[in-house]
Amino acid sequence: MFTGIIEGTGRLLEKRSRGGGLVFRLQADFDLADPQEGESIAVNGSCLTAYDIEQRRFSVDISPESISRTTLGRLSVGRIVNMERALRLTDRLGGHIVSGHIDCTAEVVDVKKAGEFTLFTFALAERLSRYIIEKGSVAIDGISLTVNDCEQQRFSVSIIPHTLQITTLGQLKKGSVVNIEVDIIGKYVEKLMAAKSKGKEAAATDIGPGFLADHGFF
Repeated sequence: MFTGIIEGTGRLLEKRSRGGGLVFRLQADFDLADPQEGESIAVNGSCLTAYDIEQRRFSVDISPESISRTTLGRLSVGRIVNMERALRLTDRLGGHIVSGHIDCTAEVVDVKKAGEFTLFTFALAERLSRYIIEKGSVAIDGISLTVNDCEQQRFSVSIIPHTLQITTLGQLKKGSVVNIEVDIIGKYVEKLMAAKSKGKEAAATDIGPGFLADHGFF
């Protein structure tokens, strides 16, 4: 489990194929204090198992499933990535609950400057766009961000200079592809409500104030 607050970036040192998947050798730009073989580290938002840890360097395996759902397979040697170690129970939850399980990828369709801020607009698959809500949370390449606004299959986020500087967002341009993890709470609520509505006219996509009131939420 992660928070979407990036600890630092890292560099892809080596990339090779193995058993239908990939093996990465990575180097973090921050100290891996008290490293544990097999610990989870999010790389561009994707939860991966670290092994052969030597100071700031470690290896991870990328499964065929991860290759199909994320941008990891497109990374080339030398590429800079976002990194976050797994959440400890004593840590501050500065972002939101992030599982590290990527839902899909999204394309940057617009980049605009707004004073010192940068506004990014992304195009998202229709099947997941319902989980994006105005002022809700979304993880983009592992970074916990607040949704500015959303409509149909697009949404935008406003990036402060600090986030642009310490993450890979500054590398993005129109046409870039990123990893997306939608807010997991919305998916759980939808499934639970769908189960309670089974056999009734109401469906999960019909959730509204009236539906929530009928089920004791108001």
